Amino acid sequence: MEFVAEQMAFVGGLRIRAMFGGYGIYQDDCMFALIADDRLYFKADATTRAEFEAKGLSPFTYVARGKSMAMQYFEAPPEVFEEQEAMRTWVDKAYGTALKANRARRKIQT
Repeated sequence: MEFVAEQMAFVGGLRIRAMFGGYGIYQDDCMFALIADDRLYFKADATTRAEFEAKGLSPFTYVARGKSMAMQYFEAPPEVFEEQEAMRTWVDKAYGTALKANRARRKIQT
């Protein structure tokens, strides 16, 4: 978690909050990534999912009531830990995806 926080120091309003045995990663109040089992996952949607899958990256899954459930968060590509520009690119994609999801959710609630 501390390593990821260092790698994402460029994110304004970065917050990392403990949750369900892992950590939610937020820019201001928008969660765009999570850490679980010492792995970083970025928020994905129908548009960005293909980019993760093309790299052979897997979604975050958990078991609930005996069933495996997948969330819309995909494992981060390895290059984000080696190249600062790659981290920026993937954070920007994940944050944009999270913002779209939040806007859509708000629209439905009103």
